Amino acid sequence: MIIGEYLQKSKSKIDDLTRSDLYIVTVIILVGFAGFGLGRLSLIEDSKEPVRIEFPEHLSASVLNSGKTTEGTAVPSVVNGLLVASKNGSKYHYPWCSGGKRISEKNKIWFDSAEEARFAGYTPAANCKGLK
Repeated sequence: MIIGEYLQKSKSKIDDLTRSDLYIVTVIILVGFAGFGLGRLSLIEDSKEPVRIEFPEHLSASVLNSGKTTEGTAVPSVVNGLLVASKNGSKYHYPWCSGGKRISEKNKIWFDSAEEARFAGYTPAANCKGLK
C-alpha cells in the first residue's frame, strides 16, 4: 500500500467516529494522565523527611522548672549561655548544632555572646548556620 492509501483510510475512520466516541477516548486519556501524575506525586511526598524540633537540654530544663518557681525566686532565661565551645578546640557553636552536641560536658565552655567567644580566641563554626 502507498502512504496516500493509509492516509485516506485513516481519514475515513476518523469521519466515522461520533462525538461520544471522541469524548470517551478523551476521558480515558485524561484519567490515565491524572493517575500517572498522582502516582508520581505520592512518591515525592513519601521521600520527604518530617520536620523535627529539638530543644537543648539546658533550655528544656529551665522551661519545665519555670512553672514551679515562687515569687521570691527567679529563673534565668538561659542556664549556661548562648554559645558553647570546647576547651580543646578553637570553634564556638550553638548548643543545638551538631558540633555543640558532640562536646563532652567536662570540656564545655559557655559564652553569652559571640563577641565574648571571639575575645577568648574562638572563631565561629562553619557548619553551624546563623553564626557570624
